Amino acid sequence: MNAPTRDALAWIMLVAVSVAAGELLRRLNVPGGGLIGPMLVAIAASAGGLVELRVPYGAFAAAQIVLGCLIGEAFTPPVVVQIARDWPVIALVVGSTIAAGTGAAWFLARYGSIAPETAAWGSTPGGAAAMTALSAAFGADPRIVAFMQYLRVTIVVVSAGAVARFLLPAGTHVVPPGTSGLHPLPWATTAAAGLAGWWLASRTAIPAASLLGPMAAAALLAATGKVPIDVPVWALDAAYVTIGLAVGLLYTRATVRYALRVLPQLLAGTFVLVALCAVSAALLVATLHVDALTAYLATTPGGLDSVTAIALGSGANVPLVLAVQALRLVVVVVTGPPVAKIIARRAEKSAP
Repeated sequence: MNAPTRDALAWIMLVAVSVAAGELLRRLNVPGGGLIGPMLVAIAASAGGLVELRVPYGAFAAAQIVLGCLIGEAFTPPVVVQIARDWPVIALVVGSTIAAGTGAAWFLARYGSIAPETAAWGSTPGGAAAMTALSAAFGADPRIVAFMQYLRVTIVVVSAGAVARFLLPAGTHVVPPGTSGLHPLPWATTAAAGLAGWWLASRTAIPAASLLGPMAAAALLAATGKVPIDVPVWALDAAYVTIGLAVGLLYTRATVRYALRVLPQLLAGTFVLVALCAVSAALLVATLHVDALTAYLATTPGGLDSVTAIALGSGANVPLVLAVQALRLVVVVVTGPPVAKIIARRAEKSAP
């Protein structure tokens, strides 16, 4: 059997098992099950040496475009008014979350055996792909940065799903977002907005263009209340499977073996960061009097796409979650290089 045929069969089996796992978790009423199931399947297959596959960039970008449109769809006129009213608190929470990430990075760089630059880039919350891509240019090891970033995303996704399941009111049924009927006009305007937003963002060097560009374009149209924005459920399901596989397939046997010796430190740094972000969640509950689930998802240091997948099906205040997570992503990507340099310099100066 030649290599292309073998890879095609591997993809078919992997996708089939991933879809089944996602559907099983969905039937168990697990928030974000459509993403968590494929991610766990991919981790087992890749780290176990069963497959050596990577999700093509085009497929991952398409999934992010779909999710970006779904995020933008949430920004209806009443939601925009609410966010504008609460922007000081949202800015404070974003700042405290980034400060928590900076503290966790310094802790890992100061007391661990990981190089300060690598610890700084690997511990920055949000923007995992951007942090990995930028890290090599600033003296960090991109392999460990990628492992740290996606290990945190994995832990956050699984733990956030469990927390959401625990905090859901008794008898609540998770209803997946998206629509299943035939609505060709809204689908066409949504697709046009997503592609146009991605194209414009990619031409202006905006970080995470395939997510932020469509999100901004769809949000602008949704905010007018005059242009229909609608993401079909089949497209959303496909996007979740793609994102779950993309994260899970990073866990190759070689990568896991390379990082095993520092795994305890990585776990310690991740849990320190999650604990510090929980303090930000408490601040959000105290100031805006939102429910604990919304506050947890808004401040948890996972990727915007994965946290969105859980928030959309959990009954949380999705616009507030999205506002905090999206703003943090933008700030992290912009401030990442100077913050990483400062952490590395301070950790080296205070080293024994």
